Amino acid sequence: MTKAEIQLVRSLQDKRSREEEQLFVAEGEKLISEIGSSSLRIRKIFALEGLFDGPLTEVVSRKDMERLSLLKTPSKALALVEQPHYPLPRPSAERLMLALDEVQNPGNLGTIIRLADWFGIEEIICSKNSADCFNPKVVQATMGAILRVRVHYVDLPDFLRRAAEADTPLYGTFLEGDNLYDAPITKGGIVVMGNEGRGVSKEVAGLISHRLFIPPYPADSRTSESLNVAMATGIICAEFRRRAAKA
Repeated sequence: MTKAEIQLVRSLQDKRSREEEQLFVAEGEKLISEIGSSSLRIRKIFALEGLFDGPLTEVVSRKDMERLSLLKTPSKALALVEQPHYPLPRPSAERLMLALDEVQNPGNLGTIIRLADWFGIEEIICSKNSADCFNPKVVQATMGAILRVRVHYVDLPDFLRRAAEADTPLYGTFLEGDNLYDAPITKGGIVVMGNEGRGVSKEVAGLISHRLFIPPYPADSRTSESLNVAMATGIICAEFRRRAAKA
């Protein structure tokens, strides 16, 4: 293993380097094995002896893995993976998608990608200033879901405006919205989740056609000011899928 290889791996902690190299880091035997069976292309694997073989694999020592790993507890294998590029999907009233408006926390984004995978949501549309889905923390938090959920970065207001013009229902969560469990919702559409601190931006909020509210229990109780965005996404997705199953 060369000094240049170590520098390359370490540089991929930074978004700019990931964009320049068009690579991201995946760590752990299970995740790397899943990537090997997916459509994504592995550039190189660094691993302890006996874990992987083949021309792409370089066997390294535990000390070298400590130098390479981007995790607090070094993994036994690390792969350099080429970033995939997907065509932008067409919004539809028949298919459910998520849109993220300036979601900043990598852990939240990773959890949302994992939730999307669980609930059969294949596309996530992100504003350009949302967290990077190839951030090492995001990749690890997805637990492999990043291989099945396609994440796109766009001018979000423009994308939603075109979706609305195509009669795609646009949903968002607001404190003044309709009770999620009583409000009419469709099988498909786009569910917009906002920034951790500010919620949905003013420009995006003006495009939302259906405002929803996740009620506390009991309804008149004094509770936390708001839900974590990933938690709220899970609740919203579960209700959409529950209604679709009953239809």
